[in-house]
Formats: sequence, structure tokens, C-alpha cells
Amino acid sequence: MNAPMPVRQTSTTALISLISGILAWFMLPFIGAIVAIICGHLARGEIRRAPPGTIEGDGMALAGLILGWVQIVLTVLVVIALLLLFGGLAFLYGQPR
Repeated sequence: MNAPMPVRQTSTTALISLISGILAWFMLPFIGAIVAIICGHLARGEIRRAPPGTIEGDGMALAGLILGWVQIVLTVLVVIALLLLFGGLAFLYGQPR
């Protein structure tokens, strides 16, 4: 008789990472990105430590990590651009004529 195949579980933290990464782009820009990054790292560690073939979801965790990090980088770039814009305007219009 053939032994039954073990049931593979999907990592819950990987799923949370992916959902948070997607939400970071639509509803919760900074908080969603932080949650996606943290859960993505936790999920990838959980998947690596588990016996091979028992937990899946590495792709979801990686997607959540990428979405989270890209959101953080873009947020930082937008903040820098706004500071430069308003700092330059303050410099130009703050000069006595």
C-alpha cells in the first residue's frame, strides 16, 4: 500500500505578509509596509526551519517583503522630495528683495 502524502500547510505569516504588502499600496501606506516586512521575514524563517515539504508560502512571503520594501523606499523618496521642494521654496521666497 502507498503511504498517504503529507498535507502541506501554507504559512499564516506569509499570507499576512502578502496581504499587508498589498494593503500598503492602497490603504495603510507605512504601517502595512512595516507589517509586511516583519511578517515576511518571520515567515521565511519559519519555512526554512520546518522539515522540507511541510510548510509552503515562501513566494507569498517574498512578495510581501518586496511590496513592503518598495513602499518604504518610495515613501522615503517622496518625503525627501517634499523637504527639498519646500526647503527650496522657503529659501527662494525667504530672501529679502
